[in-house]
Amino acid sequence: MNIHEFQAKELLKQYGAPVSKGVLIEKIEDLKEEVSKLSGSSFVVKAQIHAGGRGKAGGIKLVNNFDQLKKEAQNLIGTTLITHQTGPSGRKIKKLYVEEASEISKEFYLSCLIDRESSKIAFISSTEGGVDIEKVAEENPKKIITKKIDFKEEGPNDEEIKKIISIFNLSKEQTSQAKKLIKALFNILIEKDATLIEINPLIITKSNQLICLDAKMNFDDNAIFRRPDILKLRDLNEEEPAEIEASKYDLAYIKLNGTIGCMVNGAGLAMATMDIIKLYGKEPANFLDVGGGASKEKVTAAFKLILADKNVKGILINIFGGIMRCDILAQGVVEAARQVSLSVPLVVRLAGTNFDEGKKILDNSNLKILSASDLNDAAKKIVEAIK
Repeated sequence: MNIHEFQAKELLKQYGAPVSKGVLIEKIEDLKEEVSKLSGSSFVVKAQIHAGGRGKAGGIKLVNNFDQLKKEAQNLIGTTLITHQTGPSGRKIKKLYVEEASEISKEFYLSCLIDRESSKIAFISSTEGGVDIEKVAEENPKKIITKKIDFKEEGPNDEEIKKIISIFNLSKEQTSQAKKLIKALFNILIEKDATLIEINPLIITKSNQLICLDAKMNFDDNAIFRRPDILKLRDLNEEEPAEIEASKYDLAYIKLNGTIGCMVNGAGLAMATMDIIKLYGKEPANFLDVGGGASKEKVTAAFKLILADKNVKGILINIFGGIMRCDILAQGVVEAARQVSLSVPLVVRLAGTNFDEGKKILDNSNLKILSASDLNDAAKKIVEAIK
């Protein structure tokens, strides 16, 4: 689960990390009153959407007086911002964050994340702040250091922190500030079940203060049940409607940009199914794992989700019946297909528990269903069918 920049900065502040002072704006008529809480006459207005690349797309503006601020705020709020992370449809800007402008002396990059390969917590530091870290890793890898530390209640020790910030070449006072920041990031990661905290840029001001100028946080969906305070930060306007609907039925669904809808049980099998669709020259329209013990109702909901995507030109169902029974899957598919008046090609590959019963249900449904003997055959048939 992602949260907005203003929410991430509020969390950082609660943990003692230095952040720039700002206010949230949801209505232009509230602008004057809210901005009066800030100091100075120069401000930065930022579109609040769940996507990176806002600055390059025109979603972040520096202004020198209130009149400029009001004009830029009016230009942003209610419009659609398209960045390299939003896709071509973009995201509608419903919230703005206005903060006091900072006089920047240096810009750094700092992040803290779960490293699943080593089962440790990784801190990534770079002197190249304010730009895409992926680009830095590709072009200037020596300007990035990664320090992995073990999970421990007391957090990283002084030696580990020294290694994390060594690339920054900080003064004694700034080092003290950085230590507090590193511990804050670590504690948020552990206590709030975050999976990624990214500060880009982390700046040194001309008055030698360390400040988190931008902040991004991701949280583990599987741990949200024990973090009601984090769940309150969820913004459904920023999520794909189909994915919200899928979560109601405990379906693992991610919308993609292809034309072949997939329904599979098991994440590994789903990935293999998507791969083989690409192998035969087409793109999957979604990742959809119905799970091991899906009910008829759950399968019906999954099938409707796929068909709700107007880009879907055909559907491939690939089920290996272990815990999941093929006859239950078949009942759900038939019921859903009748409810929505199936109008696109459907290829089904079943194997495993109650395969014969499942195949009989599909054969007797009077629906135009193509059966496949294996995954390779299934991919060939659905690609040919949509041609």
